[in-house]
Amino acid sequence: MKETVVKDAKQAVETGSMKAAVVNEFKQKLEVKEVPKPTLEYGEVLVKIEACGVCHTDLHAAHGDWPVKPKLPLIPGHEGVGIIEEIGEGVKSLKVGDRVGIPWLYSACGECEYCLSGRETLCPDQENGGYSVDGGYAEYCKAPADYVARIPEGLDPVEVAPILCAGVTTYKALKVSEAKPGDWVAIYGIGGLGHIALQYAKAMGFNVIAVDIHEEKLVLAKELGADLTINGMETDPAVAIQEAVGGVQASISVAVTKKAFEQAYQSVKRGGTLVVVGLPHDELPIPIFDTVLNGVTVRGSIVGTRKDMQEALDFAARGKVRSQIEAVDLDSINEVFENMEAGKINGRVVLKMN
Repeated sequence: MKETVVKDAKQAVETGSMKAAVVNEFKQKLEVKEVPKPTLEYGEVLVKIEACGVCHTDLHAAHGDWPVKPKLPLIPGHEGVGIIEEIGEGVKSLKVGDRVGIPWLYSACGECEYCLSGRETLCPDQENGGYSVDGGYAEYCKAPADYVARIPEGLDPVEVAPILCAGVTTYKALKVSEAKPGDWVAIYGIGGLGHIALQYAKAMGFNVIAVDIHEEKLVLAKELGADLTINGMETDPAVAIQEAVGGVQASISVAVTKKAFEQAYQSVKRGGTLVVVGLPHDELPIPIFDTVLNGVTVRGSIVGTRKDMQEALDFAARGKVRSQIEAVDLDSINEVFENMEAGKINGRVVLKMN
């Protein structure tokens, strides 16, 4: 133990230090403190973080909620945007001064059947930013050059940060739904992911129904172009959707309650698709008879590939999608998590570094 402390202290002296928010133990408050600055290995870049979005997954990581636990200690964050300050040996595609993003798909093996067939988010040997490796709740973060996202010119780093997860995740969910322009699509949950999903859906030519239980989020949905809004506390949204449009071609559930997933399933028309994105603790009971008889598809969707990221960022660069954000400093992270647990966040919170 003594040797480890001495080694860490020596590393901090040699490489410098940085401010970071650290998960030391599950279900404990994050500690904002000085830690050693990352050192580069072959093929990596060092990014001076300008901003990092706060995702619900970060809260799950800090609590150790999921079956596969993150590493400890952990610096969370997989929506980090910043400027490359240093490049490691072997990096040829990027240079110092480039603005990049460090997403959930931190790296993949590049050789398995999933990577070779364009499904790298299913790679069994992938690493995930802010989960299996340290992420963007820090002044600096390192990452493999091959997997960082190139941020288009003209985009504000604070505003674009949520596109690295909330954006690419919901864009991919809409893609795999196989809905076509003119189809009706329902978005269940108009929060950090849902308000962005709604914008992608409109930009892709869909008619959009927004479902939530908070009226202020439905007001936001209307402002963002929702064709129909439904308050799940006042009416059964599945019944209302079937009566209004005969069911939707695709239902995207980014909410984190079992009830929302059940209603999302019941909202689809014959031949429609339920895309599961949110990760509640409960199981989703699927009625086998109705699924078979009605030809319903139930599909899980997890973030997006590097190509999906490129496309998602292009929508943002063309002004089609914009995150509703609140920018706060790194020291506020525990308060942000408390508000997230209480459902008090409307849109997305972004940590802005000095």
